[in-house]
Amino acid sequence: MASASGMIEILPVEGLARFLAFCRVPRLLYKGISGFAAPLDAERWTLHAAKFNPHFKLVESQAWLARKDGRWVGRVQAQVYHEDCAPRGASRGQFGSLDTIDDQSVVDALLETAENWVRQKGIGIIHGPFSPSINSEIGLLIEGFTAVPMVFMPWHPPYLKVLVENRGYQKARDLISYRYRLAEMDDKIEKSSIAERPEWRDRLHIRSIDYSNLSAEVTTLVDIFNDAWAENWGFVPLTHEELMSTAEVLKYVTPEDGSFIIALDGEPQAFGIILPNLFELIDGFNGHLLPLNFVRLIARMRKSAYKTGRLALLGIRRSLHRKPAGAAVLFAFVEEARERSRRHALDQIEFGWVLEDNVAMRRPIEWLGSKVDKIHRVYEKTL
Repeated sequence: MASASGMIEILPVEGLARFLAFCRVPRLLYKGISGFAAPLDAERWTLHAAKFNPHFKLVESQAWLARKDGRWVGRVQAQVYHEDCAPRGASRGQFGSLDTIDDQSVVDALLETAENWVRQKGIGIIHGPFSPSINSEIGLLIEGFTAVPMVFMPWHPPYLKVLVENRGYQKARDLISYRYRLAEMDDKIEKSSIAERPEWRDRLHIRSIDYSNLSAEVTTLVDIFNDAWAENWGFVPLTHEELMSTAEVLKYVTPEDGSFIIALDGEPQAFGIILPNLFELIDGFNGHLLPLNFVRLIARMRKSAYKTGRLALLGIRRSLHRKPAGAAVLFAFVEEARERSRRHALDQIEFGWVLEDNVAMRRPIEWLGSKVDKIHRVYEKTL
């Protein structure tokens, strides 16, 4: 494809060199733009490599790079879910990991390639971006470009929304991320603990996740998570292998008290995992971990050298939704998150993503004084 300044080459990601280039494209394109923070290259390898990410067992996928005037100017990935694990209400055909320069011809070339690939698989509609799945990084950032960068949250420049929509893509769903500051939560939440009230004292029990018995704990978390989110648009069941591969890494960067399970009447009913904002811990690394930055990262972790965190995973069983016991579990969860965050002197926690039509979840979050921090959009297009 030709453009005003030269030919655009669309190259399949094959071999190690192109894979490594695919992983670092956002860092190359967005470095220095306000709001962007470079993730660690090593972390991106585990996200995008089929060898390390069990998600790719559920799909057939292909990734591409765009090259123009001798340099990398964009990337995209496409996938089709196997029929036995189709997303709820969404297409099996998806695109993701779309990052480009501000050039309509580059976006057109990449998305046309992804669309044609999905169409050839017999799929008539495409959704995205899912990077690479709904259980990892979702959506295109359309609001909150200069908000605090947050771990595992995709960032895109403002122009990309315009270029995608110029291609004929329309909104499918918006996903909202909230920020809440602990001082503001104190003003909203009563000082007496839900878990200590007489009617709940003997029924609610909260404990930290036992990382020494990780496989069994992951089994519990997957069961709660899949039950909690089963009715959400785009839902694909999280597998034990997927969460296990993530947990094996997160146990080294998550504080021991940063994850917990809430039991009601002896049965696990909810869980939450709060991650420190790794972007604070790797500030100045420019994506590189070795050789010296690894030592710096360990030192910063030991000092709890971060002020922000993200509620990365949350689940409350559906049987408790819209019921008094569910409300008690939710508020016990919020109180526990607040207290555990105080131990690490966190100023702000980000909660996301929440589907825009998930009113049952949005209302209590907003009642606590939380503010919309970022909005990511999932698009769709008929092929």
